[in-house]
Amino acid sequence: MNEIVSIEWLHQNLNHPDLIVLDASLQTTAEGNIAHIHLKTILGARYFDLKNNFSDPNSSLPNTLPNETQFETECQKLGIRRNSKIVVFDSLGIYSSPRVWWLFKLMGHHEISVLDGGLPAWIDSGYSTETRRPKHHELGDFKAALQTKYIKNYQDVFDNVHTKTFTIVDARSEGRFNGSADEPRKHLKSGHIPDSINIPYGEVLANGKFKTASELQTVFNRKCDDQKELVFSCGSGLTACIVMLANVIAFNKSRTIYDGSWTEWAERQNLKTDVLR
Repeated sequence: MNEIVSIEWLHQNLNHPDLIVLDASLQTTAEGNIAHIHLKTILGARYFDLKNNFSDPNSSLPNTLPNETQFETECQKLGIRRNSKIVVFDSLGIYSSPRVWWLFKLMGHHEISVLDGGLPAWIDSGYSTETRRPKHHELGDFKAALQTKYIKNYQDVFDNVHTKTFTIVDARSEGRFNGSADEPRKHLKSGHIPDSINIPYGEVLANGKFKTASELQTVFNRKCDDQKELVFSCGSGLTACIVMLANVIAFNKSRTIYDGSWTEWAERQNLKTDVLR
């Protein structure tokens, strides 16, 4: 499957027996904006509860990766099978769905695509929706197998400050990156990991969809060397996945996420970072 699919493609393939559509909409964004302006969803979609079922409940950090067992069990409850072809979307167009795309890649399942434009584009085209409600599904046989090449931890990033093996690409706003704007998490000051570069996630989107591959190449070539290993970060590992997916669309190369992102870095470094207000 392609990394992203159009709403037209999904409409044409919605009844494919191996296709599962996942709704990864969030209740609120990190900035506190309401993401669910309604409870509409694509006909037949299954709700992928990213915050409650697909994050580590024992972590003090937001959106932390769940372990293999938790991920596998929750996927099976959704009826996901080893041979499932998955399309994931969210209610903001492109926001939380790339995180789900990355989670499946990380857990060894590559038959997954993000719906470009998400629910807003689907509704605008007049395609069928229904009211989202709890559903029970026949238990799937999904198996998770963690692929460590897709993830970096704090120690990896800490060591890289000295080794400079890879480049950190930060998806937060320019203000949060340079220390001139507040973090949404009030206990954190803003700033950035040493030697990281800033590509706010809005720069890879246009009208709720990803920019074209050629446009995305221009965005990345202005700021980073595509030949170097890139690791993507943000506030908590969510919008980093948007920019990572954009880079994959542009260059068709595997990339990596720093899951703890700025929240973990700032907390563990006790705010001793490159830029602080």
